[in-house]
Amino acid sequence: MIPRIGPSPGFHDDLVLLDSSPVECGRSAETVRRSALAECCGYGWSRSHSRFFWGMRLHLCCALDGTPRRAELRRADQPEREVALELLPRCLRGGEWVVCDKGYAGRDFEAAVAELGGCLVRPQRKDEPASGRPRLGRIRQRIESVFQTFKDILSLERHGARTPEGLRTRVGVRILALAACVWLNHQLGRPSRSLVAFVA
Repeated sequence: MIPRIGPSPGFHDDLVLLDSSPVECGRSAETVRRSALAECCGYGWSRSHSRFFWGMRLHLCCALDGTPRRAELRRADQPEREVALELLPRCLRGGEWVVCDKGYAGRDFEAAVAELGGCLVRPQRKDEPASGRPRLGRIRQRIESVFQTFKDILSLERHGARTPEGLRTRVGVRILALAACVWLNHQLGRPSRSLVAFVA
């Protein structure tokens, strides 16, 4: 008899991490002009590298244990909040805390998330009056760590895609790989995002 396979515990978490990360697709002007990816790529700003890049962004909602809840691959120049409002309705059931960074600040965005049944939590911006917002450093490090897993262990930064279909496939495979590893680690009693046993 085959046992019933359920989702990872993170699938039902009441805390959702929201962020996006660059997926660079080329650096030379010649690549931008001639690449088959030109139809879906754009220029965006990478905060972590403090520079512009050409490509797409991976927008991700995940649980604290790293379980991907929803993901979207969009042009790098598409506003994060705009994509998030398309992503969250398919991710929230109601009552979740949505933890994000300062880039998602805005009354309209907070109100839209509240309408979806979520409560937005983010760090305080320097230009905002003191509001007693909680310190989120340790929680925010979780989603940064998830993206680092994609980029380093799952080699997202070296995706090598040449077409839109190839890029979507290669990103999708990495999302599925992470979800499978998190699920299997839960079954085996290992730390959820420990991928060493799978890549060594």
